[in-house]
Amino acid sequence: MEIRTSDRFPGVEWVGDPGEFIRVDESKCDGCANCVRVCLAECFEIREKKARVRTLAECMECAACWYVCDKEAILFSWPPGGTGFRTNWG
Repeated sequence: MEIRTSDRFPGVEWVGDPGEFIRVDESKCDGCANCVRVCLAECFEIREKKARVRTLAECMECAACWYVCDKEAILFSWPPGGTGFRTNWG
């Protein structure tokens, strides 16, 4: 299984391919950019006045994007077991 690291986040690894575990329901998104502002991994961007998932390569599965979305446009589910984010701390 592939293990990836990032210089931006020392002590963090991403294991395997977690698949599409975060999506944006464009019909609900009003482009407020709360998800963009809260995401430390820069997973989101605003294009055509809607939030879009830019990349999940460094997502830390904190679900902050889901919590701050007043319109319930962020669809979040935990990645399948054995894949995704892991850290040496906490």
